[in-house]
Amino acid sequence: MQYKRFALTAVIAATAMGAANAATEIQWWHSMTAVNNEWVNDLAKQFNESQSEYKVVPTFKGAYDESMTAAIAAFRSGNAPHILQVFEVGTATMMASKGATVPVGKVMADAGAKFDPSSYIPAVAGYYTAPNGQMLSFPFNSSTTVFYYNKDAFKKAGLDAEKAPKTWPEVFAAAKKLKAAGVSCPMTTSWQGWTQLESFSTWHNVEFATHGNGMGKDGHKARLKLNSPLHVKHINNLAEAAKAGDFVYKGRGSVPDASFVSGECAMTFASSSSYGNVAKNAKFDYGISNLPYYPDAKGAPQNTVIGGASLWAMAGKKAQEYKGVAKFFEFLSKPEIQASSHQRTGYLPVTMDSFKMTEASGFYQKNPGTDVAVNQMIRKVTDNSRGVRLGNYVQIRTIEDEELEQVWAGKQSGKQALDNIVKRGDELLARFERANGGK
Repeated sequence: MQYKRFALTAVIAATAMGAANAATEIQWWHSMTAVNNEWVNDLAKQFNESQSEYKVVPTFKGAYDESMTAAIAAFRSGNAPHILQVFEVGTATMMASKGATVPVGKVMADAGAKFDPSSYIPAVAGYYTAPNGQMLSFPFNSSTTVFYYNKDAFKKAGLDAEKAPKTWPEVFAAAKKLKAAGVSCPMTTSWQGWTQLESFSTWHNVEFATHGNGMGKDGHKARLKLNSPLHVKHINNLAEAAKAGDFVYKGRGSVPDASFVSGECAMTFASSSSYGNVAKNAKFDYGISNLPYYPDAKGAPQNTVIGGASLWAMAGKKAQEYKGVAKFFEFLSKPEIQASSHQRTGYLPVTMDSFKMTEASGFYQKNPGTDVAVNQMIRKVTDNSRGVRLGNYVQIRTIEDEELEQVWAGKQSGKQALDNIVKRGDELLARFERANGGK
């Protein structure tokens, strides 16, 4: 009997010790798929194996807009994750969600974690920083728009495969030659609003929206300006190319990426983060280059802006759990982790140290074009090219898709589409202003 009592006591003691030593779980909701989902899981595994106090649990929660909606609903019911990955167009909405998040600067300071916002590429840090200078979310998978082209298809069409078209007139001319050589899809684009309107605007140093594209002090008062003569000219040129079969619309978001990787489309404008997929799955020789520009546009080329997403710390968690979040962010900030992630995925190395580390390793020499994304981003920015941070922008992006699809289908002109986007988008911006202190 005494032996049984001793054994039971030992079991209870061991159980209590196990509970005391159990790692604090940190729930991380994300929207990464395919090769990038593998990357996210590997990052969590690497962090978890590097220490025993915390365990990061990554969970795929659908596309960016779906995970954001799910997290806000979960926050209201008290079940939000500790960390939420939010795409850049959701930033203004998250900034306006009072009480739902804790600024990353505060999370790091409270935990005594090492965190230096000035170590980040300025265009990246600035995007996720409030007008008062406080960094609100953690830069994670920042990307930008780049130009991919199929070198094999270029050779077949008699084009110089080692020299990507630098201007839009050269791109349209190349598309015609590709079409004549039998390429069914000479050119397409992913994320059409981001690539052909937002990045197009900053690259050409033209205003996309008032108040510094929403990045200024009174950013909540911003209104759209994307129906300028240059914008109209560009969308009409793409419409003409669509009519001739030189430009083929392949769908919204990242859906068109597959058409380039498969070899069907010879040129595309897509996220630098497509690199991992292209490098792994493309069965042809490819090139990565700067975005094209109109040579008669004053100030072009300027710089591109970030896409991708950042990590937000959700409110309502315990101090010990926030320490785990800070520890994980500290791990992600290490130059060697940043450099490895950049080289694997095509996302930007968000710190200058990781960029220099990658450069010193010879990676850019061995993989030509992989430095394009960074070089497009680190130029001196202007008020027109700092970024685009607008309220209700998830819905505005949908409006852009709807109106541009009517252009590619030949049902309306570029000017009609852009005027409609401005009218419909400004209604959503006015609603956002009213909800966030505007009169």
